[in-house]
Amino acid sequence: MRRFSLYANVYLLDTPRGRLLVDTGTLAHLPRLARLLAEFRPDAVVLTHHHPDHAGGAPLAARRGLPVLAHLPEHPYLTGEAHDLPYPAGRPEIGRAISRLHPKVPAQALRPIFPGEKVLGWEVVALPGHTPGQIGLLRAGILLAGDALVGGPDGAHLPRAAYNQDHREALRTLRRVAALDLQLVLPGHGQPLTPQQVRRRAARDQDPALLVT
Repeated sequence: MRRFSLYANVYLLDTPRGRLLVDTGTLAHLPRLARLLAEFRPDAVVLTHHHPDHAGGAPLAARRGLPVLAHLPEHPYLTGEAHDLPYPAGRPEIGRAISRLHPKVPAQALRPIFPGEKVLGWEVVALPGHTPGQIGLLRAGILLAGDALVGGPDGAHLPRAAYNQDHREALRTLRRVAALDLQLVLPGHGQPLTPQQVRRRAARDQDPALLVT
């Protein structure tokens, strides 16, 4: 497994059954993504969620003939049928306008994946809250967690409440992740996290009234 930062973290998974690229980074990093696609030659792309810092390069991958796998609730945002970005905070009309400007993934390139199924040996795990259909990938105690968690210099954090479509659901997801038997958590932003760091964060945020990090 290799990790690269294309503003968001992207992960290259090399398995005996094939190769996966998890998330694609932003539009600003398309030249680097193009090099990764040429060098790594993945069999498919998995998107943890639809936000453009994670899915900005997905149209490029689709043009290269790669299937783009995402949980079904994310598909309308990826194809442009729906528009909903949580930033800038408190300005949903600007977020919707930004969303409309981003290139979209052709519907024929999208493949639905569902919690509980496996993709080249990695189990799809539901991680809702940041977006309705956010997913992670789990294998051998390693969880690729999308934006369910952020790896900060002082440990695990949630995205700011304003950046989660349902912050209370994001808190519930945090507690579910903390209860898993994990060895390592690989977030969509920041550094890898230990299970202890995740559990400490879950204990701190166990009060549903805590709506900001």
